[in-house]
Amino acid sequence: MSQPFRTEKGGRIDRAAQLTFTFDGEEMQGHTGDTLASALLANGVHLVGRSFKYHRPRGIVSAGSEEPNALVGIYRNGDQTPNMRATQVELYQGLEAISQNRFPSLGFDIGAVNDLLSPLFPAGFYYKTFKWPKSFWDRVYEPVIRSAAGLGKPPKNADTDVYGNLYAHCDVLVAGSGPAGLAAALAAAETGAKVILCDEQAEFGGSLLSEAGASIDGSTPADWIAATVARLSAMDNVTLLPRTTAFGYFAHNFIALAERVTEHEADPDPRLPRERLWQVRAREVVIAAGAIERPMVFPENDRPGIFLADAGRTYLNRYGVKVGHKVLVATACDTAWQAAFDLADQGVEVTAIADMREAPPENLISIARARGIRVEAGCVVTGTLGRKRVRSALLGRLMTSGQVASGGQVDCDAILMSGGWTPTVSLYSQSRGKVVWDAAKGVYVPGTSVQHERSAGAAKGLYGLQATLEDGYAAGEEAARAATGKTAVITRATATGGEAGSGGTLGAIPHDRNASRVKAFVDYQNDVTAKDVQLAVREGMHSIEHIKRYTTTGMATDQGRLSNMNALQIASGALDRPVPDVGLTTFRQPFTPTTFGLFAGVSRGDFFDPVRKTPSHDWAVENGGIFEDVGQWKRTWYFPKDGEDMHAAVARECKTVRDSVGLFDASTLGKIEVVGPDAAEFLERMYTNPWKKLAPGRCRYGLLLNDAGFITDDGVIGRLAEDRFHVTTTTGGAPNVFATMEDYLQTEWPDLDVWITSTSEQYAVAAVQGPKAREVIAPFVDGVDLSADAFSHMSVREATFCGVPCRLFRISFTGELGFEINVPRRHGQMMWETLATEIGKHGGTLYGTEAMHVLRAEKGYIIVGQDTDGTVTPQDAGMTWAIGKKKHDFVGKRGLDRPDLVAENRKQLVGLLTKDPKVQLEEGAQITVSETPATGTPAEGHVTSSYYSPALDRTIALAIVKNGHALEGSTLYVPMPDGSIPVEVTGTVFFDKEGARLNV
Repeated sequence: MSQPFRTEKGGRIDRAAQLTFTFDGEEMQGHTGDTLASALLANGVHLVGRSFKYHRPRGIVSAGSEEPNALVGIYRNGDQTPNMRATQVELYQGLEAISQNRFPSLGFDIGAVNDLLSPLFPAGFYYKTFKWPKSFWDRVYEPVIRSAAGLGKPPKNADTDVYGNLYAHCDVLVAGSGPAGLAAALAAAETGAKVILCDEQAEFGGSLLSEAGASIDGSTPADWIAATVARLSAMDNVTLLPRTTAFGYFAHNFIALAERVTEHEADPDPRLPRERLWQVRAREVVIAAGAIERPMVFPENDRPGIFLADAGRTYLNRYGVKVGHKVLVATACDTAWQAAFDLADQGVEVTAIADMREAPPENLISIARARGIRVEAGCVVTGTLGRKRVRSALLGRLMTSGQVASGGQVDCDAILMSGGWTPTVSLYSQSRGKVVWDAAKGVYVPGTSVQHERSAGAAKGLYGLQATLEDGYAAGEEAARAATGKTAVITRATATGGEAGSGGTLGAIPHDRNASRVKAFVDYQNDVTAKDVQLAVREGMHSIEHIKRYTTTGMATDQGRLSNMNALQIASGALDRPVPDVGLTTFRQPFTPTTFGLFAGVSRGDFFDPVRKTPSHDWAVENGGIFEDVGQWKRTWYFPKDGEDMHAAVARECKTVRDSVGLFDASTLGKIEVVGPDAAEFLERMYTNPWKKLAPGRCRYGLLLNDAGFITDDGVIGRLAEDRFHVTTTTGGAPNVFATMEDYLQTEWPDLDVWITSTSEQYAVAAVQGPKAREVIAPFVDGVDLSADAFSHMSVREATFCGVPCRLFRISFTGELGFEINVPRRHGQMMWETLATEIGKHGGTLYGTEAMHVLRAEKGYIIVGQDTDGTVTPQDAGMTWAIGKKKHDFVGKRGLDRPDLVAENRKQLVGLLTKDPKVQLEEGAQITVSETPATGTPAEGHVTSSYYSPALDRTIALAIVKNGHALEGSTLYVPMPDGSIPVEVTGTVFFDKEGARLNV
């Protein structure tokens, strides 16, 4: 099949590599290097979609990611991905694309009746219409609105692709690879700085890929790009990321990048992800995102075949595609003239250049006339004719009175328009930098930086190839120097051609048409017209944010990159206020629409809530262990022997631990390494306990509060050296404790010289508990004297276990002689199997979480989150001994002084013994003073833990009871359906109250 709009030569496509693709089922041809948009244009397809509101015919407008119209669905793996920008979809063999937002077909869309009924649908009509009658909302209005919402259709099946995630650090990140970006990357890399250069396009080069009339160091732009990219590729300190969009700029120079890894391939490698999320922390950032050409707002400016002038030049010079055979150029600035010259040089008939300026530069007029191009100065487009594609344009002449006189009609099958250029300040704005109004250029440009970044080239309103290169070099040097303190002698390239030019316009173009009958579009996708913006102002919307929401301008998938500035100017005129006084809408993440898959990564399906297993898991399965879910962890609940139910198994495990020895997998405990000269000071401020005088080799129980003074976590902390601590946390609390520490370290105490590292995954932990614990571990532990005198309770030593380095703690969560052995996780299975075999020789047992709960309850050891409910203080829990009395401050100290936290009748942790030792209370059961409380009587508290204790041969319980510490010895009641159960309030320690068993 022929490609009637393809040039005979030129462009960066591979003409020898022909590709077949389909659009709405029709087979067409393109070439390697094409985008879907360029291939469609080459095949003469200009109608690609329908607008959202009026279903008007829509064609390709741009050549980049700002494209508002050419949104298509792409079939992949038997399903479609909607709203893909045809300008960014790389062509591959067999690509299947469909148009969107039309029924029954693109050529005949019954939704186009909305265009005829448009007087009934002015801006904000839905705010006024869908109010009455109220009963219609659920049955009529909402169903209709929901069915009309959206453009493409969502996929029907689960996504079968995989997505990657990668964390990276660099000295300098350069976003954008146009002339400024390449120069910045080269300058930074030459200093030795670690550089990441990313660009959303498939090739590096940006605007230079479309440049035909300039040269750099005597070479063509294409040759200079190739040489520069080759230099960067050869540097070990440079990472090049094409097809990668910097879509989000977050705090502390954290940049999110979306890399399309196999999106462009017909037969992708299944081992590779479709997309990869790069989460980059950069010391310095150079934003070289360029500028976007503004459309002109004239009547019927939305017909297929009307393009941005630079897009027309890009399709010609980069893709070898003519946007039309007879082209009209409508402009208010110099750069569009070069598009006309390039088209004429390729044999395209340029019917006229209509420049609304009274006196365009004489040199441009001379060049145009030398090519036989008609020049119309002081002339504007006042309308277009055609339906599914433009076929002619109406011209008007601007008079000194401000009126417009008819200037005739010009036949054309394409119009290139340019209202000037708008710097791409999205990433800068996301960095929390405030843009400032440049009155001379009529644009917003970056102001004072908030983070470690700088904009370069067109992204800050600097145009012209030579000036852009120079600014890029300077930005790269400055960034590298700020990041590393290093400089280098940079060889700077010199450019000729690619002049900056001048001119530009904002807002609606004057015309001689009936303003109430014509539509001059500001936002193409959402069908927002100039008169919609004016209507919003008349109806009281004076803030641009209100105007945006009233009209939906700037709310399309391009996030207003083509519409914002024109809408601002129209609103400014309607309000009779300067543009800066009208305000500017927010540039939000992401820079371009980004897939859910990229954010989800591997966190879906079974990985959405991953199952975490300890090193002993497989062994426990083989040996009959029964598991319970504790957060994401699979933990062994109990180890039944033949004929045992859970109660019998747990009772046996508890008794054996007390009488002999038991082995428990404690690998799930959170572990955090706190290191640095100020490590002790940091823990002093975080925990209630004192830490500065804790000697290396010793441990201490640590209690963590929140700002309000309530217990949030606890654990044993061992001091390994003067500047190093091993902190343990609860299994479920590990992420929160680490995040809280990091929060305080970064925001409250950045002066402290300390760093923290989560090591929860790095260590496997075996707890050996019971009177024979020392005998069990002795054959395998070297490097430490295990005797009671040399290695007392609450001690820690570096040692070896079977020759493997380990951290050995003498601590206990059972009240028995106990040791916890920490080895690198890869040795965890070896350690477990070794100890499991050894305890069998001593008549010991494996025990699970249920026995662990019973054993700790017998000793009154709390479990945060079970025996606390988020409102329990150390005083309530009877743990004032854990508060450093001489400490001047710690997290939660001021909260503890609040009157309500020291008031009488607070609920406090106590023990409960049922009058009948065989009766076991239900956890969560309420507690009352009266045996038969009246309905509505408030409870005095509730049961938090309840077990049968083999050591005591009776049931025990812990509870939170109002003024519980003062009620010890009193009788309370636990109402149940079969009658109230009398209980005696006791202390929380039920077994070995003197603690003698710990110190053997």
